[in-house]
Amino acid sequence: MKLDAIIIDDERLARRELRLLLNEFVGISVIGEAEDLNEATDLIRKLKPDIVFLDIQLSNENGFDLLELVEKDFELIFVTAFDEYAIRAFEINAIDYLLKPVNPERLAKTLERLFKGRSEKTESTLRKLEYEDRLFIEVGERSRFLKVKSIKFISADGDYTQVFTDDGKRHLVTKPLKEWESRLPEQYFVRVHRSAMVNLEFVEKVEAWFNRSYRIHLHEMNDPITASRRYAAQLKLRFG
Repeated sequence: MKLDAIIIDDERLARRELRLLLNEFVGISVIGEAEDLNEATDLIRKLKPDIVFLDIQLSNENGFDLLELVEKDFELIFVTAFDEYAIRAFEINAIDYLLKPVNPERLAKTLERLFKGRSEKTESTLRKLEYEDRLFIEVGERSRFLKVKSIKFISADGDYTQVFTDDGKRHLVTKPLKEWESRLPEQYFVRVHRSAMVNLEFVEKVEAWFNRSYRIHLHEMNDPITASRRYAAQLKLRFG
């Protein structure tokens, strides 16, 4: 897991010191710095960071005011020389409140907690799907609900996948094939090639092909799908 971060502090030296500390963590990439709220607002809207390290006492400004200027869809960690704002910081669900000079061990514990929390959140979000589920997906610049049972065939397309559905349509989805394989119900969906999965409910015929591979004919699809030797044994088990 790699998280993008920006640092907001009106002191150039403080930004440099924090950046050097963060460089020791392979899971953090500092993608920008800002010295005031105007600059910070532009950076957040443009770069959409995962984490914001925010000083509270900026030149003639208060770091808390940033939350009135942008939508908080990032994790927030305060880094300040003042301890009197800690209660308020945790009231707005900040990950932590670090005092300057930042203790490297304390920073490490903060980031460890952050990574653990995001990992658990991801695992709970990406639950195993049921055959009757409806999945909300991004298709190009649009979003739509997709019935799991309507999926006939999924083909890898780089970091994306082409999803063929029972209405004859094809959708380019921003999910890798590996994620589909881990979430779709195994009793219905099977990997038949390193770049393809099929829904067994739509399989009409399986025929032997060259080099112990198979060709799979799906309902209302003209072109058969080849099951490679690597996955042929698994496919044979499914069809007895």
